[in-house]
Amino acid sequence: MNDNLDHFEVLRKIKSKPNSSQRELANELGFSLGKLNYCLKALKEKGLIKIKNFRRNPNKIGYAYILTPKGLSEKTKLTLNFMKRKMVEYDELKSEIEQD
Repeated sequence: MNDNLDHFEVLRKIKSKPNSSQRELANELGFSLGKLNYCLKALKEKGLIKIKNFRRNPNKIGYAYILTPKGLSEKTKLTLNFMKRKMVEYDELKSEIEQD
């Protein structure tokens, strides 16, 4: 997988489950903890997410991952690119089936 697709998947998961632990996110994405940590760091450096620490919270939530406005915009752009690639793949498969 390339970084854009990995980042897209992480942004999607954060949007739907911002209070997930890194272990939960990694498991759901099929990533190692190291790979997820790498992606989170890159997304933070790009200004696409904020990481809030809630260690002092009595509920011990830990961290929350929040998409920034720039992150929401990037997620939308990546979603559109993903959908375009899938439509091309669909058209190619449809052509192959019609030729058989």
